[in-house]
Amino acid sequence: MFVTAILGKKWAKEDPIAYTRKWGNGAIVATMVGLAGHLAFFFTRWAEAGHIPTSNMYEFMTFLGMMIIFAFIIVYYIYRATVLGIFALPIGIIIIGYASVFPKDIQPLIPALQSYWLKIHVTTAATGEAFFAVGFAAGLMYLLRSVNFSGQTPGDRKEQRGVELTLFSLVMIVAFVVSIFGFNAAGYHAKYTNDVLYTSKDGIEQTVKQTVDYVLPPIFKPFESEQVEMQPFLGMTEAPFEAPSWMHGSNAGRKLNTVVWSIFGGIILYGLLRLIARKPLGAAISPLLKGIDLEDIDEISYRAIAIGYPIFTLGALVFAMIWAAEAWGRFWGWDPKEVWALITFLYYAAYLHLRFSKGWQGKRSAWLAVIGFMVVMFTLIGVNLVIAGLHSYSGT
Repeated sequence: MFVTAILGKKWAKEDPIAYTRKWGNGAIVATMVGLAGHLAFFFTRWAEAGHIPTSNMYEFMTFLGMMIIFAFIIVYYIYRATVLGIFALPIGIIIIGYASVFPKDIQPLIPALQSYWLKIHVTTAATGEAFFAVGFAAGLMYLLRSVNFSGQTPGDRKEQRGVELTLFSLVMIVAFVVSIFGFNAAGYHAKYTNDVLYTSKDGIEQTVKQTVDYVLPPIFKPFESEQVEMQPFLGMTEAPFEAPSWMHGSNAGRKLNTVVWSIFGGIILYGLLRLIARKPLGAAISPLLKGIDLEDIDEISYRAIAIGYPIFTLGALVFAMIWAAEAWGRFWGWDPKEVWALITFLYYAAYLHLRFSKGWQGKRSAWLAVIGFMVVMFTLIGVNLVIAGLHSYSGT
């Protein structure tokens, strides 16, 4: 409906402003109804689980998607920017779609998560990241509107490649979700066993044989593993490669396999979209945004990040450190997730500093907003899929 509100006014017989307002009002009402439905799901699952449903990747990412929709609604009512819905809502939908590929079973809380800080830390961190997502959507809109996609200068080409890389990242997530659903629907599965060394708090080492289930065809199998079962795929009856030994963690091989499949799927889907558009995606989308006011979009991007930053700081750093002291006996331990949360905090601090002190507005501010959310997504997805740490339980 947001697309209709913006693009349909070209062919509307009535006044374009009245047309946009009418469809925009309908779109925001539909969005709020959808948010109400998601809230009902959230509290129903909370009652069923007996704890707030933010303890694993499925629960956290669905909550993040819900908060992105919430953050969009807040920003919408501040600025009445109907066009923002064309980009902000798909971001939330992609996040929810990504969440749906993870196991949906209600899992009991591990001891480290059995704390009231789970409600405080996770919800505030996700809310801050949700406003960053809205700032990203507005920043991307600014770039799609302002970058000269027909330019041939080195600066123009650099900006064109940057926008295409950003769009490819979004396409890659979509391709990953489609791949998971496709192979799930086809009933594909493969299974491996390998030995994993665990070290207890007392320093006692124990080797445990674990089973690793694959939903995507294994290009990389776990290091030093035995194949138990594998359905043939394109004539492939065994994994051609083995995960490198330096990749630690119980599911390192499967995580690497997921990353590789995401990249391959993204390349294929991006290539198909390029064939359909017959031009780079940024150049195809740019003409659709000719009517937007760049100053308004720049202000929306900044304001969303300014709202999200203190919320994120409280949730991802202050509350997180207090909880870490209770759960692990220290405020800071250089765990990968902690490090990337700090990087995110420092990055957006630099964004606000450059905006206030150096006058970085417009295109430079938009680039910072886009890159910043890429850092957030790596913290949420890349760290869980690639890097093992104390927060790896959230990547199951």
